Amino acid sequence: MGRKLDLLIPPPVVGLVCGLAMWGIASAMPALCFAFPLQTTLAAVLIVAGLALDMAAIGAFWKAKTTVTPLAPEKASSLVVEGLYRFTRNPMYLGLLLILSGLAILLGSPVSMIVLAVFVAYITAFQIKPEEARLQEVFGADYLAYMKRVRRWL
Repeated sequence: MGRKLDLLIPPPVVGLVCGLAMWGIASAMPALCFAFPLQTTLAAVLIVAGLALDMAAIGAFWKAKTTVTPLAPEKASSLVVEGLYRFTRNPMYLGLLLILSGLAILLGSPVSMIVLAVFVAYITAFQIKPEEARLQEVFGADYLAYMKRVRRWL
């Protein structure tokens, strides 16, 4: 306890890098890009939904007066299991995924959509699983019961 996660890259930075990679891929391969009616609208809906999910999740942490930082989960003073956390253990990461999905649709690049899978795999392996281990240390049986009740992503 009291140690930080070994990986020190904040998830929003991972999301930003993924977004830049998607933009780079779309720019490098414009011939593969597609367009469809209401593409911008669908992209905007996903991006706004992702931002709303992130803000609601952060608000739940502030309401519980516990840390929001994913880099030091052992500093959590309470286990947040209400609101969005009844449906997903990771609404902030899900919000980032929705934002990136909206960007992928906006760019219209099917190749850049591969980055979505990379984002999920990376965040799961290097952020979520280490967080889960630390939260099990901090909250013990309560966190294990929560893990059994609520899925990691959806």
